[in-house]
Amino acid sequence: MDESQITTKAAQPLSTDELMQRLDANWQGLSNADAAKRLDRFGANEITEKTISPFLKFLGYLWGPIPWMIEAAAILSLIVHHWVDLGIIVTLLLFNAGVGFWQEYQAGNAVAALKNKLALKCRVLREGIWKPMPARELVPGDVIRLRAGDIIPADTKLIDGDYLSVDQSALTGESLPAGKEKGDVVYSGSIARQGEMLALVTTTGGQTYFGQTARLVAGAGKASHFQKAVLQIGDHLIYLSLGLVAVLIIVQLFRGAGFTELLQFALILTVASIPVAMPAVLSVTMAVGAVALSKMKAIVSRLASVEEMAGMDILCSDKTGTLTQNRLTLGKPQTFGAADVGELILTAALASKAENNDSIDSAVIGALEDPTALDDYRALGFVPFDPVGKRTEATIRAADGRHFKVTKGAPQVIMDLAGLDPQTRSKAETIVATMARKGLRTLGVARTQGEDDAWQFMGILPLFDPPREDSAETIAQARTHGIKVKMVTGDNIAIAREIAGNLGMGKNIQDADRLLAETRSSDDDLAARTEAADGFAQVFPEHKYRIVKALQDKGHIVGMTGDGVNDAPALKQADVGIAVSGATDAARAAADLVLTAPGLSVLVRAVEEARRIFERMNSYAVYRITETIRIMIFVVLAMVVFNFYPITAIMIILLAFLNDVPIMTIAYDNTGLEPGPVRWDMHRIIAVSTVMGLTGVAGSFLMLYIALDLLHLTIPQVQTYIFLKMAVSGHLTLFVARSKGFFLKKPYPAPVMIWSALATKVIGTLLAAYGFGLITPIHWREIALIWGYSIVWAFFTDWAKTLVYRHFNMQGRRHEHFLGTLHGPLTPHSTHGGVQP
Repeated sequence: MDESQITTKAAQPLSTDELMQRLDANWQGLSNADAAKRLDRFGANEITEKTISPFLKFLGYLWGPIPWMIEAAAILSLIVHHWVDLGIIVTLLLFNAGVGFWQEYQAGNAVAALKNKLALKCRVLREGIWKPMPARELVPGDVIRLRAGDIIPADTKLIDGDYLSVDQSALTGESLPAGKEKGDVVYSGSIARQGEMLALVTTTGGQTYFGQTARLVAGAGKASHFQKAVLQIGDHLIYLSLGLVAVLIIVQLFRGAGFTELLQFALILTVASIPVAMPAVLSVTMAVGAVALSKMKAIVSRLASVEEMAGMDILCSDKTGTLTQNRLTLGKPQTFGAADVGELILTAALASKAENNDSIDSAVIGALEDPTALDDYRALGFVPFDPVGKRTEATIRAADGRHFKVTKGAPQVIMDLAGLDPQTRSKAETIVATMARKGLRTLGVARTQGEDDAWQFMGILPLFDPPREDSAETIAQARTHGIKVKMVTGDNIAIAREIAGNLGMGKNIQDADRLLAETRSSDDDLAARTEAADGFAQVFPEHKYRIVKALQDKGHIVGMTGDGVNDAPALKQADVGIAVSGATDAARAAADLVLTAPGLSVLVRAVEEARRIFERMNSYAVYRITETIRIMIFVVLAMVVFNFYPITAIMIILLAFLNDVPIMTIAYDNTGLEPGPVRWDMHRIIAVSTVMGLTGVAGSFLMLYIALDLLHLTIPQVQTYIFLKMAVSGHLTLFVARSKGFFLKKPYPAPVMIWSALATKVIGTLLAAYGFGLITPIHWREIALIWGYSIVWAFFTDWAKTLVYRHFNMQGRRHEHFLGTLHGPLTPHSTHGGVQP
């Protein structure tokens, strides 16, 4: 066993002094130099993930249904000695594999960067000074402080403090938190639920008992409902392609066509028609979006949550620190048992802990006239605030040796603790209510004379946490985006109503406990009343979960903010769990989105970006279905009717090359911003795509008529003619598909999209003009005709598309009007494109 790293099992029976001696540690913490040596010796406190070599990853892109079809086409080209076809097919195979590999590599780097931003932090004692530090820099022998909300960063032994309640369910399967005391060990990856203690790090990294730390970015690769819908589109396109190819093969075989050459053509046609680039487009679009969100200080911990964010229509927001500044200042104290204001504030300060950087503790300690007054007292034990008990408590030893206890917390809790008589309680409650109506938060303060004596109510401290300057504007912006913001706070109703009224949120604030208790017998009634409320007060963690569930039962996409360990169930249940700035590690682990800037303004920008990402995916779906219909139906019908290949196999391969690059740039496209939450509407997408695709088929047949009957071109020339028409029209279809209105209106395509399409069009034009030994060249006047015809037909396709969208929009407005007559005005929502309210 290494002398400076001890397994948890071996550390269990050792006393604190013995363990410190074995680890060469002390109560002042390691020196920076010693810690650096140990970090170099034992490595970072992280689990090395199993990685696959880049070469094997690349080979993975040569294995699967789509690569198999391309490889089969290459083998058939080899059999029939079509060497040019073989070379281009192999190049296409390697090109698709390279694009997929590169995009996955970039997406993986993006997700890794996000994981680094979500890395665990801890409080470490080094050279006698407590400092925050990334958990990966911990070494055996470090002294750390663990408190409620922390994910335990390494295997440790508890060496000082009263108690720590630890949730080990993710590691051991135990459903209830385990109580830990001085001398017990706690494992890496478990979560501190309550309490606060000092711990000595015994084992780090891959040597920890369970061999892994908590995974903060869970499910980053899991497909969302939207991605699954797009993949279903891919399946439908494959079935459509295979069905049309089957018809083609049967007809051509009856006509005596060569089986091998026909099969080769059919395979290549199928490969060109199905969404070969879909995985790469999905991954790069989501990764680009996640990076854009991270620059807005909103870190996506589950990429699939982007879809839910785009569709979110209700946001349940914490008040303190999210809607308010979380910068408390002390108002005019009200004394009861205290001799004067100074004694009241000193008692409250003794029940505080400066090193916790808690806003309430800082406000109380900062109100002391003489901060050195605390030097006459020593804290023998401290119980930190938790959302259930709603108070802090400390055991104090005075300079004269007397022991007593102090506490501060929610006034009603402290009143109950002190057992106030009805008259005194009534007076105290009146003061609390009066202050609450002014938007003041209040703390009750109590102490004992001796350690085991009864509690004495000392008085009330008013605290004011003003709204953030941007909160009212942010809430108004959210409303214009179709998002209803509901306040969720542990404060009393009067404070919540005052703040909500000032922020323009409405004053229908419900007592969470009373609401949930009264409606427990009727889920429908609970959902309706929860939906109607503007916010909820006196909320406990378990209330948040039920509030989210009730709103989801009414069909809403719900976002929930949280920062504490007890918020985790609600964050998990919400469609979009949002850990706000300063959240605990446990809350961040449960959340889909982690805000690193205070307030909600960043969230509104994140929703806007999520809707733009959704629109890019929507554009891709429309384009992909349109192209499959346009190419497959035309080629198959043309062969059935005219009995010749309207386009050769090598031309189909070249088309696939020319189309893939512009498709990738959809991830960077400029898009419009929908006014409300967006949802996937497959019916509308398929309708729009089908009309655009069939319009393209009609245009291709008209072009074929011009080539055969008016220009009297030879069959090889006709094939080049059709090839160039499909290349030019395909890219124009991309620009038509990306907009729901006239395609030349704003927002204009991103420059990278324009230049990539222009470059590939130029390549296609040069191929048609000179052939380069691959295809039969045609004259520049035919090329000019194709360009002119394709541009004119793009306007015709755009007109047909807008008619379909107009039809659906009129249906949506009639539906809104009908609902409005039943229920009154509706929340703003999208009525455009591939989205629905």
